[in-house]
Amino acid sequence: MIIRNYEDVEAVELMEGVKKRVVIGDKEGAPNFIMRIFELEPGASSPFHIHPWEHEVFILKGVAAVKGNTGDKMVREGDTIFIPPDEKHSLINKGEGIFRFMCLIPTGVEENKAHNV
Repeated sequence: MIIRNYEDVEAVELMEGVKKRVVIGDKEGAPNFIMRIFELEPGASSPFHIHPWEHEVFILKGVAAVKGNTGDKMVREGDTIFIPPDEKHSLINKGEGIFRFMCLIPTGVEENKAHNV
């Protein structure tokens, strides 16, 4: 068992205003999933992108727009998002503070894409 605070994991800046922490993954021996914490500065967004794996997302702090195949939807703290495989998506911080979310993806894909938000 591993217990630690997410802030004890070094944040990596993926692009201006977007940071990622891999809090559970290969290094911790996780066989099935990778858990990541992302932080977006006000106005920052993840790329509008697509990939063949699903995401499970839990909003920890802030408000954002989720851009997807069916347009933009607003999300806020406490909301969950399921992004199925092959759905183009992006998250855009619409608040005045940090937008923070947890994202789960299958193991093996993290090393294939450096910025798979």
